[in-house]
Amino acid sequence: MAYQFTFEPIAANWPLLVQGAALTLALTAVSATVGLAVGILGAVSREWRLPFLHSFFTAYVECVRNTPFIVQLYFIYFGLPALGVRLNGWEASVLAMVVNLGAYSTEIVRAGVAAVPKGLIEAAESLAMSRWQCLRHVILRPALKTVWPALCSQIVIVMLGSSVCSQIAAEELTFEANLIQSRTFRAFEVYLASTLMYLALAIAVRKSLHAFGKHCIRRGRA
Repeated sequence: MAYQFTFEPIAANWPLLVQGAALTLALTAVSATVGLAVGILGAVSREWRLPFLHSFFTAYVECVRNTPFIVQLYFIYFGLPALGVRLNGWEASVLAMVVNLGAYSTEIVRAGVAAVPKGLIEAAESLAMSRWQCLRHVILRPALKTVWPALCSQIVIVMLGSSVCSQIAAEELTFEANLIQSRTFRAFEVYLASTLMYLALAIAVRKSLHAFGKHCIRRGRA
């Protein structure tokens, strides 16, 4: 029997998909903001070999980059309660995404810091700038300008990876798609719609990040 396509159940449940997409964007916004901050701190700590922080971030990056995201998520959501730390689905999802993005962005930003011409740093030192003034005014902006496309791609990857968070009942896009599918049994239509929504979100986030980088970083406003 030929499959009968119908998108009426999708149209009837579109508010759930929109709600899930909104939560996906919220997860991405929070994790990107905090994760990039962690990445910058980690990059500076590793590049300057700051005491304790260098060893901590070295171990942190190796652990996160060599383990699956879903294992990190399960460890936070199911493992931490054994230590008395209980997080709901939203909190565990944000923390897992921050931890994951922070590790990858550490290495990305570190590559940008290493690419800053030594002459600029020497010029800053000759002007009696402190190490932190040099970082803020001389190193950070050129470094971020160099690696911003890679950071944008990594943020989009983390956003798409947030679909795994449906496994701990975080009500993001995949969770809502699974819910609609369980109610309507229209798997093809539901997952086609969610696929197109993820595609639209990825393109929108990438373009927004590129616009932000062009406006704030390349023009010297960050």
